[in-house]
Amino acid sequence: AICSPMVDEWMNGHSNLLLYSHIPAIVVSFLMGLYVLIKSKGIVAAKVFFAFALSFSLYTLFNLIAWLSSDGRAIMFSWSILRIFESLVYLLGLYFVYVFIDKRDISFSKKIILGLIMLPIFIFTPTKFNLSNFELDSCSAIDMAFLNYAYVPQILGGIWIIILAIQRFLKSDKLLRKQILLLTFGISTFLLIFCGVGFIADKYGLYYLDIYAPLAQVVFLGLLAYLIVKFKVFNIKLLAAQALVVTLVTLIVSMFFFTPIEDTTSVILISVTTLLSVIFGMVLIDSVKKEVERKEQLQTMADKLAIANDQLRILDNAKTEFISIASHQLRTPITAIKGFASLLLEGSYGEVAEGVHGALDKIYVSSERLVNLIEDLLNVSRIESGRMTFTFENSSVEKLLKELYENFMLIAKSRKLYLDLKAPETTLPEIKMDYSKIRELVSNFIDNALKYTEKGGVTIKADIRDNGVVIDDKGFVIENQKAPYGKVVRITVSDTGIGVPKEEIPYLFRKFSRGKDVARLHVGGTGLGLFVGKAIAEAHHGQTWLESDGAGKGSRFIIEVPVDRVD
Repeated sequence: AICSPMVDEWMNGHSNLLLYSHIPAIVVSFLMGLYVLIKSKGIVAAKVFFAFALSFSLYTLFNLIAWLSSDGRAIMFSWSILRIFESLVYLLGLYFVYVFIDKRDISFSKKIILGLIMLPIFIFTPTKFNLSNFELDSCSAIDMAFLNYAYVPQILGGIWIIILAIQRFLKSDKLLRKQILLLTFGISTFLLIFCGVGFIADKYGLYYLDIYAPLAQVVFLGLLAYLIVKFKVFNIKLLAAQALVVTLVTLIVSMFFFTPIEDTTSVILISVTTLLSVIFGMVLIDSVKKEVERKEQLQTMADKLAIANDQLRILDNAKTEFISIASHQLRTPITAIKGFASLLLEGSYGEVAEGVHGALDKIYVSSERLVNLIEDLLNVSRIESGRMTFTFENSSVEKLLKELYENFMLIAKSRKLYLDLKAPETTLPEIKMDYSKIRELVSNFIDNALKYTEKGGVTIKADIRDNGVVIDDKGFVIENQKAPYGKVVRITVSDTGIGVPKEEIPYLFRKFSRGKDVARLHVGGTGLGLFVGKAIAEAHHGQTWLESDGAGKGSRFIIEVPVDRVD
């Protein structure tokens, strides 16, 4: 049956406007879906987006045929299957949101649910519950819309998208939240306009509103293009922006072929749209090009840095292993030299002449210094390779300090310095610690204090505190912050020595680091003792730090060890 196309008086003379709203939407939607599919092979989101874009393009195509055709059969066929593609747009939109956010395909059970929702659409499409009759006078079908079931996929899909977006938004990080907001806004706006225009047109007979329904796709495609460029969705870079701009401009320019020259309004509208599309397209491509170049440069630098870090890690491990092996090989002969020098000095092999005695004494002191150096190197090697072992047992801090006091008393006297041990006000509880390691740590601090003190002396004391302190990365106490381990035993070794300028404190607990003035008093230092001591304290969940009022004003080396150690 041949009839007049379904165009009322308002539409007479505006068929070009219909073409302008429908053809670009059909072509752009299909091309973008195809482009994403080709450029993102194997990505589920790309496949779903293509199906979504294809469904929209087919819906818009058959809608255009229903508007312009004068063949009743073509109108009935086109109109009858509009519900299929209209419902697919909503459900595939929901499917796309799922795979876009979750980065994986939906479960089989969800696919079954979506299939069951679509099943009545396929069943009722060829029946009278879809289109019951055809009127030649108006050249239109009598639409039954499955007794309103056709709106179920639309309403259900829209609500489901909103609920899904809210759930995923609350569980996502900042970057993904922004993507979810943009995607949800774009697809919700598109579906709302798409559904709203169709509902109003059917409800109130304002069928000419269908002209504007395809334009809703522009909002969604625009935001999707931004997501592709900004967040590298589907792994598409500069080419995506270029393809999108060229396609849009080509389609808009093609509208001139459908527009009579005498239709001034349409010509002006198309010309302005073309100009704006070219300008904004060029700006978009230029900004995308710069962003892509910057990201590629950063990625190249990051890759080179990662390779350099790996090489440095290998060299550092080799260095640590070499120090460990070399130290082990050196310790045995040096220990033997020290031992035999000690026996000779003690007269185990007979009386030694006074001149020889002085030489032996120098051999003994030098070998002792080498033994200490080798032990420090071994400790550093163990710390860096994670092979430093600890034996934690309940031990007395007071007993440890008395032992060290007795050991260093003679050394202090020989240097004409005092060495005081202040008893705690209350008996200290036993704490869980590696006795030998803490002894080594405190011994090193006392030894340093005596070496770098020219007059006066050294004071050792210990007390208990309700809370430990927190040390920042520069070695200073952070005010008004407490360590999380509760009560601590604090050991303080104070001296009246050369002191340490504040600017040097952050460097003293690093490997091979020494203050500027220490070499004047003690040339043979290695700068390893404080580094090892810091590692020992941290292994006990404790802290060690240095306080000084400045050069020439003495120093305070402090160690805190928790009373109740938490493993």
